[in-house]
Amino acid sequence: MLLAASSGLHADPLRLIADSGPVAQLVLLILLGFSVLSWAVIFERYRALRRADSDSDLLMREITGDRRLTQLQEIAGRYASSPLAAILLAGFRETISAVNEGLGPQRSGAVTSEQARERILLRVRRRAEEAASLQADGLDRNLGLLATTGTVTPFIGLFGTVWGIMDAFQGIGIAGSASLAAVAPGISESLVATAAGLAAAIPAVVGYNLLLARARRLGARIDRFVPQFMTLAEGQIESGRTAAAPLEAGTFRS
Repeated sequence: MLLAASSGLHADPLRLIADSGPVAQLVLLILLGFSVLSWAVIFERYRALRRADSDSDLLMREITGDRRLTQLQEIAGRYASSPLAAILLAGFRETISAVNEGLGPQRSGAVTSEQARERILLRVRRRAEEAASLQADGLDRNLGLLATTGTVTPFIGLFGTVWGIMDAFQGIGIAGSASLAAVAPGISESLVATAAGLAAAIPAVVGYNLLLARARRLGARIDRFVPQFMTLAEGQIESGRTAAAPLEAGTFRS
């Protein structure tokens, strides 16, 4: 009995895959594709979010204090991976544009009209909120693939298993034998698909939950930065520093 069992069963997963039918092998290939893509997303998002967090910390440390707009632009340019830098640059571009267009001949290096000042601040706030929304939307880029992998791959693996068991029982019917040695090899081969589906789904679900939590924390940080930026922009406008700052093509990127 042991001899029969050892000749029918193979503990090597590669051997089990090689002995599987074409449908089971196609299922395993699909699961492999999902797994490779999900791991690529996990590594890419982890690195991007970690860099965004790190650059945001450094950016917030450097923009504190009394600085000119040109200095703030230079600081933001050094930490381009931070979503806060994009908000800072886009907001100050709108600040300079609004000051230049809104004051016209009344401009004397500082904003003196309260009505013009309020219009400028409203315009700058809208631009900063738009940039913040764009940055927040990009934080969870491709995380939907992880959610899809975690949801779909177990069912794909189950389909491969069911198909393999159907083949195994069909083989039993043809052979006319229902002994363990005849049934076990086909069932063990079919269960490889279930194992592969779980192997693809588990890391994807864990990665999705961890990365989504990190993206949400960074998104909340972006939301908190908009009022901080408006305070900074208001100070720049009142001090008249926007008029002295050069506006060069390509300096700002949202």
